[in-house]
Amino acid sequence: MLDTIKQFASEFFVTGDPLILGAQVSIGLASVAIVFVLTFFKKWGWLWREWLTTVDHKRIGIMYIICSILMLFRGGIDALLMRLQLAMPGVEFLQADHYNAIFTTHGVIMILFMAMPLMFGLFNVVVPLQIGARDVAFPFLNSLSFWMFFFGAMLFNISFVIGGSPDTGWLAYPPLSELSHSPGVGQNFYIWGIQISGIGSLATGINFIVTILKMRAPGMKLMKMPMFSWSVLSSCIMIIFAFPILTVTLFLLFLDRFAGAHFFTLDGGGNPMMYINLIWMWGHPEVYIVVVPAFGIFSEVVATFSRKKLFGYPSMVFAMIGISVLSFFTWVHHFFTMGSGADVNAFFAVTTMLIAIPTGVKVFNWLFTMFRGRIRFTTPMMWAVAFIPCFVIGGMTGVLLSVAPADFQFHNSYFLIAHFHQVLIGGVVFGFFAGLYYWWPKMFGFKLNERLGKWAFWFWNIGFYVCFMPQYFLGLDGMVRRTYTYDFDMGWGPLNLVSTIGGFLMGIAFIFQVWQIAYSIKHHEKDTTGDIWDGRTLEWTIPSPAPMYNFAITPTVQETDDWWERKQRGEKPLAPIPEAKLEPIHMPKNSAIPFIKSALWFFAGFGFVWNWMWLTIPALVGIAICMLVRSFSYDTDYYIPVDEVKRTEQLARGAKA
Repeated sequence: MLDTIKQFASEFFVTGDPLILGAQVSIGLASVAIVFVLTFFKKWGWLWREWLTTVDHKRIGIMYIICSILMLFRGGIDALLMRLQLAMPGVEFLQADHYNAIFTTHGVIMILFMAMPLMFGLFNVVVPLQIGARDVAFPFLNSLSFWMFFFGAMLFNISFVIGGSPDTGWLAYPPLSELSHSPGVGQNFYIWGIQISGIGSLATGINFIVTILKMRAPGMKLMKMPMFSWSVLSSCIMIIFAFPILTVTLFLLFLDRFAGAHFFTLDGGGNPMMYINLIWMWGHPEVYIVVVPAFGIFSEVVATFSRKKLFGYPSMVFAMIGISVLSFFTWVHHFFTMGSGADVNAFFAVTTMLIAIPTGVKVFNWLFTMFRGRIRFTTPMMWAVAFIPCFVIGGMTGVLLSVAPADFQFHNSYFLIAHFHQVLIGGVVFGFFAGLYYWWPKMFGFKLNERLGKWAFWFWNIGFYVCFMPQYFLGLDGMVRRTYTYDFDMGWGPLNLVSTIGGFLMGIAFIFQVWQIAYSIKHHEKDTTGDIWDGRTLEWTIPSPAPMYNFAITPTVQETDDWWERKQRGEKPLAPIPEAKLEPIHMPKNSAIPFIKSALWFFAGFGFVWNWMWLTIPALVGIAICMLVRSFSYDTDYYIPVDEVKRTEQLARGAKA
């Protein structure tokens, strides 16, 4: 009996690596500490009522953002471990299989579990406020989307300490991801972690399309809508067409591994190239899914801190829609070298070059918006300005990669690694940081400390260029991706050491940001006006943080940048609301079903990972019961009485006084 338990434990837990043992101990201690704090301060009921069962879009957005910051920490640690391994020739800091697992999890976490939730968090916090809505179109589905993401991310992350992480690359190409080459459970964690969270992402895309198209304030025509909301609409259009491809692709891979199918096994009549085509039919739109909302953020930030209307509003709208369409016609540039033929390569080279045109249009629009503007270099504006040269360099190297003959030289090299991080960090991360700093007062009622924010900004930017500029030259010098170690005679040591130093500078920047948040919580600059940045759009017309119902009276919009124009006519922030106009406000009730249902998906996925049908089948039955219970739930909403609305508004205005 004891031998059986020991054998099971040795297979179930990852053993033999001191770093992973340290992670297991840290996770255990952190879990015990969380349970102790919640129990000691009697916060379990509060946690359940206020957060775990909430359908408030703002709280859901905050939970997305918290998760993304934690995932940034996890993915960043992976990056630093890789850079330590490559800092010098012949280093033996990591074992080879551990290194393979780290670069796999780093890519998945940073794209799907850091960038996506940070993006969805800003969607949730900002879009209903910008369009004058009281919530999203489907609050219950919104909660379900978050918890599906959360439990999918947890399922993927526990593979680090239980069972073993996937080690097949962040897109898991077959045959390496097939059962013949990856017989362990790591690849199963990959499939089901991404699958569960991907369903949540698809639901979010549907939710925000309906929200934007059907719930805008009276008078807000589409061409009067704030640019960030336009970027969200464009991104969600891409989501609803791209994510079903990912869902089907991973399910086919699962059938190969679980049921002995041969969709992607060459010796069984399948075709690995079909997988590569499918995964990049999702993967390249995914890059634009995360970067287009950053473009919307920059549009808001640049206009606000230049105190000017956004230059070329219609062209910005058409550029975003153009990107959302063209993004589905560029995927083959990821494998020009795989023998598709000259005609196919030429077509996708041209489409890749074409998509640079609407991107360039936006850069010129931001520059012309800043031209002769009264620029204030706040932290959000600094991130926006820093983005432009960074993204221009990334775009230029992207055009180089789009030239099929040149790509034969660049492909699979560190040149590609540098380009990819140039656009993903310089575009996505810089953009989402700008948005996080910009809308932080609207979420929490206080501004983040500017001095610490600027320290973080400079460490991030200097560290970024120090880290990734050398990688262009390493790629041109022949260093390929996924290199585990290299010899002295390759000549790559000095540039790799410089790159590693840059990575640690970015790590210091993250520490400054954590310090900035902690410091600002204790010594915060409170937003008593609701309009701390002198903003232009509707979210700055209401108190900070926004009330549960957002708007006491649904606003009426007359023009683009309606709040800015109203201020020019003399309207003041948080002006008194006529009590005669107040009415009871219809709101959705909290629900425990999304949390319970998503937790059951976690157990179903965990059962599929280990092929434990005794766990999977009851979990799937529980999911069906949750759907049935929801179908017969009729008491799903309530009204906030006028007196409560009046008290809330008076308190906000009293705080102002």
